[in-house]
Amino acid sequence: MTRSPAPLPVHCLAPDQLQQAPLSGPQKHWLEANGFTGQTGRLLALPDEKGRIAGFAFGLGEAEERPPLLLGSAAAALSPGNYRLVFQAEPDPLAFLAFRLGAYRFDRYRAAGRETVELAGSADDEPATTRLVEGAFLARDLINTPANDLGPEGFETRIRAIAENLGMDCKVIAGDDLLAHDLPMIHAVGRAGSAAPRLVELTWGEKNHPSLCLVGKGVTFDTGGLNIKPGRSMALMKKDMGGAANILGLAHVIVSARLKVRLRVLVPVVENAISATAFRPGDILPSRGGLHVEIGNTDAEGRLILADALALASESAPDLLIDMATLTGAARVALGPELPPVYSPRDDLATDLVARGMALGDPLWHMPLWSPYAANLNSPVADINHITSDGFAGSITAALFLQRFVGNTDSWLHLDIFGWAPKARPGYPEGGADQGIRALFALLEERYGTR
Repeated sequence: MTRSPAPLPVHCLAPDQLQQAPLSGPQKHWLEANGFTGQTGRLLALPDEKGRIAGFAFGLGEAEERPPLLLGSAAAALSPGNYRLVFQAEPDPLAFLAFRLGAYRFDRYRAAGRETVELAGSADDEPATTRLVEGAFLARDLINTPANDLGPEGFETRIRAIAENLGMDCKVIAGDDLLAHDLPMIHAVGRAGSAAPRLVELTWGEKNHPSLCLVGKGVTFDTGGLNIKPGRSMALMKKDMGGAANILGLAHVIVSARLKVRLRVLVPVVENAISATAFRPGDILPSRGGLHVEIGNTDAEGRLILADALALASESAPDLLIDMATLTGAARVALGPELPPVYSPRDDLATDLVARGMALGDPLWHMPLWSPYAANLNSPVADINHITSDGFAGSITAALFLQRFVGNTDSWLHLDIFGWAPKARPGYPEGGADQGIRALFALLEERYGTR
């Protein structure tokens, strides 16, 4: 029987901990010779007496300059293998989570197969950490999968597999049945695709528990429709289902933790394609909420499918309603790719969520539902236009549009996420990104508790 090699230690060292570190004299001389002073994020291999790699030193830097997920950059830099973290003082509560998040690799399409950076130890094996890592990786895997393998049919298949794994009930309304079930905007946006649009609904939990509804934008690819995107803007549009991916990651954590909720997940799944049946600028679409919506630009399709789903969700008056969507470029102009805005009619709810996210390395920023801007959505021929003509405050006006379809509750949170890391940062390799999962779960766990 072949025994697995012992995990290599990664000594996590602040500048004032170098002399007390459990390293040999030659290894300390090695640190000095290589100018290692515990600099933030520096990784240095440590030799044994025969010159073989015996472990690593990783610089934590000064506490005040330390990113919350710093240990993720250590995992990202290490070769596949088995490691254990060694600290000279009580570690940051996020250290093991950060390392495991940084160890993510998307290698589905690499012939060499899967090679992993694994973490051995104690605290890293806690179920709470494992749930959060699994939810994050589920979201990242879905976003990173290209649209030729994750179109509407492929996405439905993946969602069904997730539901089966979690013990959730699943039902699907697809194609023209969307019209029969009064979901006309989901149908209109997706009807030009070669695969039919659909609404996937998952449910779980006891019916007497508080109702929690999650809604995620599931545009598997966005050409922009007839208002076609330029090539550079279209290149990343496999990620336009990032809201749904993160909602499903959050659902995984909720069910795995067995929160005391009656969970409902609604994912409208479409491809915003171009064909003779595509919806057009100037069209006026009926909606489930009863409003008629004038189409100003077919590249603002996500809010249309969310509107039908939010109207459906609102009918059951959920205790809490949350939606996530890769919705606007305006949010990125305002806050960049790492800081998604969150909107809510309840300032206390949004403020609580932001505080939890900041403490967990999952940053969000509270933005206002500035009601005077709602007038910019007025239409001369319909109840509402889904975009404004002046180009100002695009993320706010998108949230105000969605708010018109939310009823029977003021406990609503809307997260306009990016779902992508354009460059690697601690805990996040370049590519599909989980955003909001840890912050939302912390809020939900405090609010509802576990069984």
